[in-house]
Amino acid sequence: MAEYLRARTVDEALEALARKPFRILAGGTDVYPAAVGGPIRDPILDISGLSALRGITREAQGHWRIGALTTWTDVLRADLPSWFDGLKLAAREVGGVQIQSAGTVAGNVCNASPAADGVVPLMAMDAAVEVSGATGTRVEPLDAFITGPRQTNRQPGELVTALLIPDVDAPGVSDFLKLGARHYLVISIAMAAVVLHRDPESRRIVRAGVAVGSCSPVARRLRGLEAALCDAEAGALLEDLVEEKHFAVLSPIDDVRATAGYRRGAARTLVRRALRTCRGALA
Repeated sequence: MAEYLRARTVDEALEALARKPFRILAGGTDVYPAAVGGPIRDPILDISGLSALRGITREAQGHWRIGALTTWTDVLRADLPSWFDGLKLAAREVGGVQIQSAGTVAGNVCNASPAADGVVPLMAMDAAVEVSGATGTRVEPLDAFITGPRQTNRQPGELVTALLIPDVDAPGVSDFLKLGARHYLVISIAMAAVVLHRDPESRRIVRAGVAVGSCSPVARRLRGLEAALCDAEAGALLEDLVEEKHFAVLSPIDDVRATAGYRRGAARTLVRRALRTCRGALA
């Protein structure tokens, strides 16, 4: 290892990143396996001790803030509205209990795997990424921040400091479903997340978020389906609004886990099932 620096403050971390391109270590659940048993030759910036970047809070600015170092166990234990349930379901799928206790939300995002469990519900929740650097802080939509497999818009000298989720002032529900070759500790064949909010008086859907993962180089929002769901009756058969055209944004591949055709069909089934679950919860 060329150099190891353990940052004591966020400012110290940003100063170090302005000096040289450190590899950032948060939970370490992606960094160490990527070395495949060999030495880590990149200079390492360890930010795991920055308590200011850990925790989930409801901000006065109209959003929920998930600190970059918040672990998946933190997500599971947090007292959150019901429309965070899909994110909690995804948290249970991020490896085993040990991984969930060490792996961070921002690490899952920055690793940018097409099969990242946490990205799909975050995307359906309309999450944005807060990125800090020497010149200040910027906020970018999650579906724009991840640009490809293992690729993001984080620039040299920048550090992801939080995920920001709009605080929707309407009752909401969510669901997350994942299909794999076995029940536990598996890379998904397809996964889907749905988030719905309804007007308490008219009982119509006022906001819909639908995202699919493992079926494209990056997770995708199904914006056509979201538009079809908005203003629908909350008690209607929402799953019947799903059409083949809504999945045109996906580009699944054939690999050892499944064929492209199977993934596309699985994605449609998962979305329909998630909508059915959400419909029942909204009733």
